[in-house]
Amino acid sequence: MATTQRTRLVNPRLGTYFGIFVSAFLALLVLSVIAEQMGAPDAALRWAMLLVPLALYLAIGIAAQTQDPADYFCAGRRVPAFFTGLGLAVSALGSVGVVSLTGLLMINGIDAWCIVNGVVAGFVVCAVLIAPYFRKFGSYTLPSYLGRRFDSRLLRVVSASMLCVPLMLVIIAEFKIGIYVAAWLTGASERAMAALLGVAVVASISLGGMRALTWAGTAAGLATVIALVVPTGIVGTEVTNFPLAQLSHGPTLRAVERLENASNIAIPHMAPMSFEMAGSAMEPLARRITRPFGSVGSATYILITLTLMMGIAVAPWLLPRIGTTPGVYEARKSMGWAVFVFGVIALTASAVAVFERDIVMTKLVGQAAADLPDWFKDLVGSGHAGVEGQLPQLPLSSFSFQRDAILFILAPAARLPAALLYLMLAGAVAVAFVGAAASSTALGTIIAEDGINGARWEAPPDGPRLAVVRAATAISVLVGASLALALPADPLLLVLWALGLSAAAAFPVVALSIWWKRINTLGALACMVTGFVTAVLAVVAGETNLFGIPSAVAGALAVPVGVVAAFIGTKLGPVPARHILELVRDARVPGGETVHDREQRLLRLKRRQRPS
Repeated sequence: MATTQRTRLVNPRLGTYFGIFVSAFLALLVLSVIAEQMGAPDAALRWAMLLVPLALYLAIGIAAQTQDPADYFCAGRRVPAFFTGLGLAVSALGSVGVVSLTGLLMINGIDAWCIVNGVVAGFVVCAVLIAPYFRKFGSYTLPSYLGRRFDSRLLRVVSASMLCVPLMLVIIAEFKIGIYVAAWLTGASERAMAALLGVAVVASISLGGMRALTWAGTAAGLATVIALVVPTGIVGTEVTNFPLAQLSHGPTLRAVERLENASNIAIPHMAPMSFEMAGSAMEPLARRITRPFGSVGSATYILITLTLMMGIAVAPWLLPRIGTTPGVYEARKSMGWAVFVFGVIALTASAVAVFERDIVMTKLVGQAAADLPDWFKDLVGSGHAGVEGQLPQLPLSSFSFQRDAILFILAPAARLPAALLYLMLAGAVAVAFVGAAASSTALGTIIAEDGINGARWEAPPDGPRLAVVRAATAISVLVGASLALALPADPLLLVLWALGLSAAAAFPVVALSIWWKRINTLGALACMVTGFVTAVLAVVAGETNLFGIPSAVAGALAVPVGVVAAFIGTKLGPVPARHILELVRDARVPGGETVHDREQRLLRLKRRQRPS
């Protein structure tokens, strides 16, 4: 069996390069704190914290430019497992998983953990059922894999048209949060920030594709982790005398629970299919943080977890990154790193939520409106928080916050230097940059490879091929940024819909294509079309409150319908050809050359042997 010399593929200096980036990013933070104490202009600090990291991501992306299709579409298959896992973790939910999740954990409490459970379960399911076999197949996109697995150009084009929808939803969501945070950081208009972020994303990824996304995204992912961990660790040290707040905020949570019990906060009884997660508008603090099923019903909790699990396992902006690893072993290992990094982010968000709920319970609740601290009055003046009532002792329900602003309240509430607030804002911009870049790269590649060139197996010449995918990526970014400004949609709902549509359209057919050799083209088409249409109808019905079922669970409801359609279509269609069965068996062997690379090598050999 052929093996791969991994030590020759992986750059041994990667740790040094990104160590230099981390040092430069921390130096920027230290210089900002020093400059703030010396009386430097606040606007200069804000713009420096935005532009300097963006310039670094841009420089890394431009330096990773390439004209080799293998480098452009899969980074040459030489990305170590840790860097792949970091990219998977940061781009799985993008800025929604950092900014919005923190707000949900603070406003809705333990009910928001259905999102964390779903993402972690999705990584595990992908690592066991999908990732190793997708990596061995070696396709650049999910539609390319399905088209080659079933030897059907029609399936390739149909699946590409369906998966473009969730990808565009994710791009819009990432730009909405990125624009919101960048405007807060700089004070500039949202239109200007949309233009700045759009140009940064296009310039960073268009020249290098997956190679540029991998290395620029790694830098942005490290910046995100630093921006979350450093301020939270400082607050954790002040509160618990231990810098790892991810492991030490339990006593603070118990103290918050005792304060909530003393305040006699009502405990709502939710119906099993209820869904009242905080939206992007101002949300009052009316629920206990430790009481389960106070805003999400028990059945909805399970269905959302299943929807996210299946959506993450086959997300079209995540699976292509698995193909960048040197081999199947590294693909499995990268999923473990993804769980670890996402766990650190989720636990940090949980610690921030608990610390902020403790500050609200001890510093705000029970005070008169005139006696509230200055930092809260500043938030009220900027529109990020609100207070109602003129009672001498205000209850918890009198205070409201914007869900996507809660992450950034920690620094002023804990009286940290303003530079640390700007650091957290810059980290949120970084994760929005990664999410938008990952989704735009995937969408541009699908449009070019599976839409425009999907009617033929033979790839066009390298020059025109890369020109088309670069143009498609730039257009995807432009459309996504424009729609983010125009549409008044909730970014959290957009991502939940995207994962639900991905789960309904792709999870059954991908899992069955690996584990059931009998499934044929008709079964795959029936599965994808039926699941996708059912999910779209479920989203529409949920938003119009037609059956009392929330739109966020559309994926879990549509997947069984798609599975039934797959079995019916397979029984009605012909038995797969012998070469397809051999293809499936080959994909199940972990070692050796990937199916895609072998076919491309044979195709190049065939071209050389043609008479001129």
